[in-house]
Amino acid sequence: MEQRVLILAPFGRDADVIAAVLHNDARACVSCDTADTLTTELDVGAGTALLTEEALANGHAAGLFAWLERQPAWSDFPFILLAARSIGRRSARGLEALERLGNVVVLERPLNSETLRRAVASSLRARGRQYESRRLLAERIDAQDALEQLNDSLESRIAERTHELASANDRLMAEIHERAKVQAVLVQSQKMEALGQLTGGIAHDFNNLLNVIMVNAELIARVSNDERLRGMAATVKRATERGAKLTGQLLTFSRNSNPNLQALDVVALLQGMRDIIAVSLGSGIRYDNAFERNEMWTHADANQLELAVLNLAINARDAMPAGGHLDIRVTTHDAPDETLKAGRYVVIEVADTGSGIPAAVVSRVFDPFFTTKPVGKGTGLGLSQVYGIARQAGGAARIFSEEGAGTTVQIWLPRRERVAARNEAEANAEANAASDKRVLVVEDDGEVRAMLVESLRMLGYTVTEAADGRAGLDRLEEDHPDLLMVDFAMPGMNGIDVIAEARKLRADLPVILATGYADVDISGLAVQHCTILHKPFQLDDLARTVRLGLAA
Repeated sequence: MEQRVLILAPFGRDADVIAAVLHNDARACVSCDTADTLTTELDVGAGTALLTEEALANGHAAGLFAWLERQPAWSDFPFILLAARSIGRRSARGLEALERLGNVVVLERPLNSETLRRAVASSLRARGRQYESRRLLAERIDAQDALEQLNDSLESRIAERTHELASANDRLMAEIHERAKVQAVLVQSQKMEALGQLTGGIAHDFNNLLNVIMVNAELIARVSNDERLRGMAATVKRATERGAKLTGQLLTFSRNSNPNLQALDVVALLQGMRDIIAVSLGSGIRYDNAFERNEMWTHADANQLELAVLNLAINARDAMPAGGHLDIRVTTHDAPDETLKAGRYVVIEVADTGSGIPAAVVSRVFDPFFTTKPVGKGTGLGLSQVYGIARQAGGAARIFSEEGAGTTVQIWLPRRERVAARNEAEANAEANAASDKRVLVVEDDGEVRAMLVESLRMLGYTVTEAADGRAGLDRLEEDHPDLLMVDFAMPGMNGIDVIAEARKLRADLPVILATGYADVDISGLAVQHCTILHKPFQLDDLARTVRLGLAA
């Protein structure tokens, strides 16, 4: 009951929409129709409460404010206030209400679902720490009561209790010390989480800019007969591809999702990472690659595997502050023992000449939050993440290290046969593509929308456009398109909301959801004919995705 999320949004559909978003995170939500109902539910138990600003108007929250004044000393209940749309300067009464709420975060509407979910998660964590403080306070009170009872008979029992009290004090000091260490790790983890969220948002916005530049460079190269101009366009395209790779690394750092396992050539992946690894290592470390074959295929999540290798390279760099040598080798071996399924494995081996790891701690390096680095220098999540990525792909991670003689980390991944660059279904879709199809583009960014429209028209499609979700739904009824292309992150109705409403009008309409985020989950839509197109994309990627969407 103390983890419930209370919602006071009595006007419109705000309460239903908020509850629907939070149910995706398995939050227990309770909608309240009045401030008095909210106060009653607070007495039962809750972790946080979401209020719309209009729900506090006209003095309806007197009971709520009285409840806040009655809070025990350990409690500072967190509120999330959804500010009224287009509100100007707040009145004195409005400011007084904010002051009386106390621990309140104000979110301006409209807001996206991720902002709401993060705010709720943060409030629940804060409330959880308050409950922990309550528990500790109760323990301290109980200990004080016990001490008072002991003092009543102190003279007769002091001799036999002296040793016990000394032992209890030692345990208490050890627990305090351990609690301080855990708190330091928690603070560092929260800092990394916030950094990941910030990184993901910046990379998403930058992806839109890169996409406009990349595709327009391709369009210039296709329509121009001037070789010099086409060469310049090719240079621009190569530069944006490098920028896209960097934003891809940033998005990989910030992602939090189930692995997207697919056929993957490990050699090609590592060759593509060579630049970013070299930059991460710096000029003082020599870096070499060695591959047993030109191609070695496995089944893994490319983004997560890149993140694992980059983590290992950065750990190796930190172990060689005075410089050294890093080797990344890829070989194939049979399963070494019964901990892995029998068969052939691709083995990625990252070996450094650094300081090594003491024998006493080698067995613990894959444990979450275990780190030999000082606080602020590492979270202890890197090697545990490497281990988790390998296990999710059906493999394992192993480490060999000797203090003063370097470290070698191996990632074992099941080997599979080579996969053709294009599968038969894609080839058939391209062969059967019709140029007279109609495509509706819904995108709030004017430059991205113009780029999409121009590209699709050059590919031979009839294109109509809309600047937001509601306008797109209106055009859907008027234009009767063969395919809907919609952006994910839009104000008001996001892409998934638009798809859900479009399905009510045309259940079998093929849809392409374009996004610059690292991962978008469409499993909750429970619909067919929906394809993800990740930004930034090239013109060929757009053409192929549209053909496949129309053929679905």
